[in-house]
Amino acid sequence: MNYRHAFHAGNFADVMKHVLLVRILSYLQRKETPLRVIDTHAGIGLYDLTGDEAGRTGEWVDGIGRLDESFPQEVEDLLAPYRRVVGDVRARHGQSTYPGSPAIIRELLRRQDRGVFVELHPADNAVLGERFNEVSNLKVLHLDGWTALHALIPPKEKRGLVLVDPPYEKSNELERLGDEILAAVRKWPTGVYAGWYPIKDTAPVDALFERLHAECPRPGLRLELLIDDPNDPTRLNGSGLLVVNPYWTLKDEAEILLPALAERLSQQGYGAYRCEAFGPHA
Repeated sequence: MNYRHAFHAGNFADVMKHVLLVRILSYLQRKETPLRVIDTHAGIGLYDLTGDEAGRTGEWVDGIGRLDESFPQEVEDLLAPYRRVVGDVRARHGQSTYPGSPAIIRELLRRQDRGVFVELHPADNAVLGERFNEVSNLKVLHLDGWTALHALIPPKEKRGLVLVDPPYEKSNELERLGDEILAAVRKWPTGVYAGWYPIKDTAPVDALFERLHAECPRPGLRLELLIDDPNDPTRLNGSGLLVVNPYWTLKDEAEILLPALAERLSQQGYGAYRCEAFGPHA
């Protein structure tokens, strides 16, 4: 994909991914015990939607830019924590700012929680470190995200979330996502894993979940948002999030959120979603 995130910040895929990220973290924090959040491909954390990169593509206009109008109340209730995070970040950094996953995680972490942000790109890692290393319960690492995934688990807190959001610059990266998630689950079976993926051609995505359904020892969810008809595999038609060890109400919440987002963010009149279980008992 050549996915340098500054060009795509705040687009439909970000909205979907970050809404679900906030829901998962909010649920995990219902318990007072500490948790660890690991972001394996963190980027730079904050993005200026009026900057050169985001301005060149304008993708945010059809993403976060379409969320100004309110949704029905049951949808707004689930969106409220995400809207609050975006609002708090903009209050400090400016109204044209969009928070990447590190900024969202920073907003939500409690004193007893810990966050680790991993970024391999040297310039992006330097920016990430400047923004977050001064926070006492955050640590920025210059490391390959796949290496970090296995090096950092299981954490001493025993509870937590691993967000895996690779750039998909290599042709086999979707298959690798499955490989690495399955290996990580075997090492830390009780951790929550959220893996983002782009949807161009649906066939390789279906193959990934056939494998996960057969091999994953823990329950999972396949959550997808399609904003265009996936009949042209040369373009980004949607995005997905695979979640291993989802909390028990996430499927019900996704069944409310994803149809609303599909309708609002659809392009050329096409909007669809998927919310399916995989693994044991699916």
